[in-house]
Amino acid sequence: MTDSLGWRRKFAVLIPSTNTSVQPEFDGMRPPGVTNHTSRIKIPNDPLKNDDDFRKLVDNIAGAQLDAVDSAMSCEPDHIVLGISVETFWGGRAASERLTAELQTHTGLGVTGGAGACDAAFKALGVKRIAVLTPYFPVGDQNVGLFFRESGYDVKRIKGLKCASPVLIAHESAQTLRAAAEALDGDDVDAVVQVGTNLAFAAVAAQLEAERGKPFIAINTAIYWMALRDNGIADKVSGWGRLLQDH
Repeated sequence: MTDSLGWRRKFAVLIPSTNTSVQPEFDGMRPPGVTNHTSRIKIPNDPLKNDDDFRKLVDNIAGAQLDAVDSAMSCEPDHIVLGISVETFWGGRAASERLTAELQTHTGLGVTGGAGACDAAFKALGVKRIAVLTPYFPVGDQNVGLFFRESGYDVKRIKGLKCASPVLIAHESAQTLRAAAEALDGDDVDAVVQVGTNLAFAAVAAQLEAERGKPFIAINTAIYWMALRDNGIADKVSGWGRLLQDH
């Protein structure tokens, strides 16, 4: 017997408790027979004013993560999906791979995370030169750049929006995100990629991609695409850009 709604796969989706973008975006991308089961990593909505505040946010996520993992495991999921991005970039490629391996060992399940999903998306789309949009402070941008450079990509530009709290990341408007992504684009990049899973960029990215004829990659789209493909689910989902539509 299999789950009546998640008869293909049940995803345990881990997100910070302050995040309001991952859950609706992932549910919009969900094909029939796949269900998303959100477990929230309990963190405070502390103000973010500088790099030290941002480091504390990363520490808060890391400290509360396993409790959320263990809570999610009680629904007997088939796969772990990290609806978190900063932690998967922090410390560069080796640290990211170590985080994934530790979670796989802890749960006995496959794990899809943001940094690895971006890497896989770049490979699928033939991307080598990138510009990056984040909601982070400079220390976060540095770690994102470190991961991408260690993974072999030419990072031309990074723009961090320095959002004033974890919750306020999701308050950045579509107009603000579009303007920032357009400013990052140029003939010297193959793609613009957005990280920071609480930025609601997936629909904006799909629009920009159609208009500009090059990849605009939202991290939530990359994560969900990779989670599906890692589980042998090849459904093409329209409305979210070329990754889910064509790959």
